[in-house]
Amino acid sequence: MALQPGQAEQAQGNLLTRFFKARVGWMLVRNTVVSTGVFLVGLGVLWLLVEYAGVDEVPASGIGFITANTLHYILGRAWIFKGTTRSLSSGYALFLVNGVVGLGLTMALMAVALEFTAINYLVSRVLVSVIAGLVIFALNAALVFRRV
Repeated sequence: MALQPGQAEQAQGNLLTRFFKARVGWMLVRNTVVSTGVFLVGLGVLWLLVEYAGVDEVPASGIGFITANTLHYILGRAWIFKGTTRSLSSGYALFLVNGVVGLGLTMALMAVALEFTAINYLVSRVLVSVIAGLVIFALNAALVFRRV
């Protein structure tokens, strides 16, 4: 069913206004808590694999990424975006795709920040994470879990 002229703009406006509800704000708070926690878990997995299992840093970072994203998805379904109607398997696949989008966005924004500013790379990484995290939260809320 095709949208009539003006309907796309109206639907888009409705989506944007739905993001500015208290319920979505609390989802963002929960998402921030979970994101921070799983980021630390991913770093821990990376460290353990490199330091104690002798795994090369690059594959270990991939394993840490998948571990953190899987945990984030589980907590997302159960707590952040509770009540989603998206199936488990398609939701997980879309969540991982969004994770890769977030990784690409993070790398691109880091490259821009490091090239065009004098900001320390660690400060830049934190600032970039805020931007990328908000984008990925919005994609997950609207597309993956369909809670906005």
